[in-house]
Amino acid sequence: MDRQSATARPVVELAAVVVEATACPRLSVHRPNDDKQVSQWKTLLLAYKTLGVVFGGLVTSPLYVYPSMPLTSPSEEDHLGTFNIMFWTLSLIGVVKYCSIALKADDQGEGGTFALYSLLCKNMDIGILTTNGRSSNTKSSPSTTGKQSRLHKFFEKSMVARRVLLFIAILGMCMLIGDGILTPAISVLSAIDGVRAHFPSVRKSLVEVLSAVILVVLFLLQKFGTSRVSFLFSPIMGMWTLTTPIVGIYSIICHYPKIFKALSPHHIFKFFLKNGDQGWRLLGGVVLCITGSEALFADLGHFSKSSIQIAFLFTIYPSLVLTYAGQTAYLIRHPNDHAYGFYKFIPTQVYWPMFVISTLAAIVASQSLISATFSVIKQSVVLDYFPRVKVVHTSSNKEGEVYSPEVNYVLMILCVTVILIFGDGQNIGNAFGVVVCMVMVITTTLLTLVMIIIWRTPAIFVSLFFSTFFVLEGVYVSAVLTKIPQGGWIPFAISLILAFIMFGWFYGRQRKIKYELEHKIDNHKLRVLLSDPGVQRALGLCFFYTNIQDGFTPVLGHYIKNLKSLHKFTVFTTLQYLLVPKVAPHERILVKKLSIKGVYSCVIQYGYHDSLELEGDEFVNRVMDSLRAHLVDSPVDALSNEQEIKEEVCLMEEDAKQNEIVHVLGKTMFHVGNSSSFFDKVMLAFYEVMHRNCRSALPALGVPLSQIIQVGMLYEA
Repeated sequence: MDRQSATARPVVELAAVVVEATACPRLSVHRPNDDKQVSQWKTLLLAYKTLGVVFGGLVTSPLYVYPSMPLTSPSEEDHLGTFNIMFWTLSLIGVVKYCSIALKADDQGEGGTFALYSLLCKNMDIGILTTNGRSSNTKSSPSTTGKQSRLHKFFEKSMVARRVLLFIAILGMCMLIGDGILTPAISVLSAIDGVRAHFPSVRKSLVEVLSAVILVVLFLLQKFGTSRVSFLFSPIMGMWTLTTPIVGIYSIICHYPKIFKALSPHHIFKFFLKNGDQGWRLLGGVVLCITGSEALFADLGHFSKSSIQIAFLFTIYPSLVLTYAGQTAYLIRHPNDHAYGFYKFIPTQVYWPMFVISTLAAIVASQSLISATFSVIKQSVVLDYFPRVKVVHTSSNKEGEVYSPEVNYVLMILCVTVILIFGDGQNIGNAFGVVVCMVMVITTTLLTLVMIIIWRTPAIFVSLFFSTFFVLEGVYVSAVLTKIPQGGWIPFAISLILAFIMFGWFYGRQRKIKYELEHKIDNHKLRVLLSDPGVQRALGLCFFYTNIQDGFTPVLGHYIKNLKSLHKFTVFTTLQYLLVPKVAPHERILVKKLSIKGVYSCVIQYGYHDSLELEGDEFVNRVMDSLRAHLVDSPVDALSNEQEIKEEVCLMEEDAKQNEIVHVLGKTMFHVGNSSSFFDKVMLAFYEVMHRNCRSALPALGVPLSQIIQVGMLYEA
């Protein structure tokens, strides 16, 4: 799952800017052994923390795996075959694919499907991700050297292939958002449903209502952030990870001690030979045992590779194997209890403590996916693939902890709807299986491209990797697709709607940028406009926002021709979104003087994991500081008159203090004529609806509304 830790712009839909301060190094005596010991303890501490953040969805899967399987009078061989499939799925996909291979494919420390796409974009000349009408400057050098592969050349030449690759990345993000809806629903519902295992008289509708109430409370608490309670996440998941395998071992001893002697893959073949088509359909429930495994890779940006590997290999993996073994051992002796496959195998003496722990663990798992959804939406907005929504940083020292009110309430409504309408855990499990399988296939596809294009892995190993995992996950996909009528359509509907929104926004932004590039104003045209005797240079400082770095937005010409004015000091400000997680502090704000007196350009750069919080006055101060740094760093012969320019900067500062600072934004709309195609009429109309109703971007900088001027202009479609 893609959890990667979003904002936007006006005609340059301005989001925000951060210029981070660098800390002064502290003097200390270097002791290599001490450093190594501290590093080891830090890694172990991080491994402990991953229990509460990374593995919530994966380690709570025993709550709903068996109840999601439509088993009818299963035999001992059926249960042994099912357990074998789960064991080898966890081993191959969890240990080999994610823990051993995927963690190496990071994008400057960040993981997830979108990080893979970003990595491919930066190592191939296919920078269609950035929609600002500029080349996608990634501030990184391609890792490939020497002769390019045929696949590399194919992607660089084929626009269709680029768009397919983009669609795959978007689909991965949409599926993650769907996961953010289904994980809370199935986790909490499965945990609370444990009451019926002990008290069969409790009505199912009561369980559904109680689960919905818990989720509503959880969503309403999101605005306060998780910092105050996050310290409880790891202890809760630690208790769950420790207690469930203990119960599993007890169940194995009591019911079927030879369970691990049955790990031979031949039980899988016997299972499919006996059950045929029915056994294949059961895979739709079995695949849930690996749900949440994508988090091993997606949360790489918050933890280290070694901490995730240690936590998974030494706690999560053995815990899951022992828990599933214990469940299977119990069900072999009690084959008709699979509907309550988790709670029935818990001894009566510890039932209520385990019920409390499982409910808390389900809530923590839900919180992890909700937070991940916020991060993905933020990332999508920053990269201009989603309409602007409000994104709030709920923690002053945890950059990845964000909250979006609009997204939060939509998720809450959808989660509650899923529970109340599709309250059957099996139906929700069918929908969940579709999400799990699609994300796994997308990751496998992108990883294969990384292995071929970037890593230059020998063909035999690439073939072995792709054939093994694509076939394995393809079989799972084929099984879950049969569940579409029984709830599997939910994630497809959600993903289709989100993909339409993303594509509509992206298409509208691309068309707008195309128009601006074709009608941009260069320095010569600006000189001609300013040479008009009727044009006055007003006092004060103006920030004029533009999408175009090499030239000026056509809104500028519209502004000067109609208002007959331009401020004495004008800073043309452009936002540049880079395909990197973070931009170095000294590269955040780049300011330089242009050839026209009183006119400057300002480029604000940030990556998709940068925090974007500054007050308006602080933003202005940062721009002034960057301009001074530009003057200091520039060679004397590069400036026509260094002293004159320094005086100009001082005058600009005085002017800014004495007069009101103005921020000019373009408020543009498409004029769709009769000659436009039906596709353009539909997509651009949809884009304008989203554009009119999304949040204004400038308040993110803390700019007072009294300083904002919007200039309207129609773009011919």
